[in-house]
Amino acid sequence: MLPEIAGFALAGGAAYAADLGLFVWLRAHTGLGPLTAKSLSFLAGCTVAYLGNALGTYRRRVPVTSRARRYGVFFAVNTAGAGVQLLCLTGSHYVLGFTSPGADIVSGAGVGMALATALRFWGTRTLVFRTANRRSGGVPRAEEGSRPTWTG
Repeated sequence: MLPEIAGFALAGGAAYAADLGLFVWLRAHTGLGPLTAKSLSFLAGCTVAYLGNALGTYRRRVPVTSRARRYGVFFAVNTAGAGVQLLCLTGSHYVLGFTSPGADIVSGAGVGMALATALRFWGTRTLVFRTANRRSGGVPRAEEGSRPTWTG
């Protein structure tokens, strides 16, 4: 499990850098509101994360679904994670009144990202890049000494 966590963390780190960098740039240079900026930066980070996981962390897993379906499920899992981040950002910015760009970064890209990462790891591992064994609960093995039965 340690190599999987390390690979997920590496892909996630690259995605986090893309997400945070774009979010900060959009907030500082475009005049976009915090939710629009976060939504756009999320899309960029999500794409980086998918590529990192598909081509790196989970490249050896035999898929049980098509690439298009995995991509769709990956975005659904990450959208749930983004929902967690947006709730943190919304609560901080609009409910608690912390409206500075720094407060938006802490709530959206700090606290929100940490909570969303746990959800994303679980979803990526169990829903997106699952194997036939994981989905079915394991493939039964033949009992020792038994012979397979062939039907024609």
